[in-house]
Amino acid sequence: FYDIIPKRLISIFNEQELELLISGLPTIDIDDLKANTEYHKYQATSLQVQWFWRALRSFDQKDRAQFLQFVTGTSKVPLQGFAYLEGMNGYQKFQIHRDDRSTDRLPVAHTCFNQLDLPAYETYDKLKRMLLLAINECSEGFGLA
Repeated sequence: FYDIIPKRLISIFNEQELELLISGLPTIDIDDLKANTEYHKYQATSLQVQWFWRALRSFDQKDRAQFLQFVTGTSKVPLQGFAYLEGMNGYQKFQIHRDDRSTDRLPVAHTCFNQLDLPAYETYDKLKRMLLLAINECSEGFGLA
């Protein structure tokens, strides 16, 4: 591997950046993800859930890939679609859990469970802003909220 790409060039990238460089940006089918999502303390018709899907659809492919990395730990889409998304104990659908704590908190991801804890934000703009902030600034560690 290092005969083709020198180690000094690779060392400037973290593992997420290297994965995207090698694999490229995935095409993320929002309709497929939505069809394979479970809700806890939210419903598909909840305002915040509708805003969430609207925000995700507005993201470019880079932000969608970062979102997928944030909530699942990988930017790769399962070959057979999101019905085959894997978690810690095998196949695990994407889950959106309502976070009833402060709406000043960022969304929190639990990558082992493909889970997003989403506060009940008061506006679409705040939800989108906080989601983008979380996926762009909090993708390097756990418990950052």
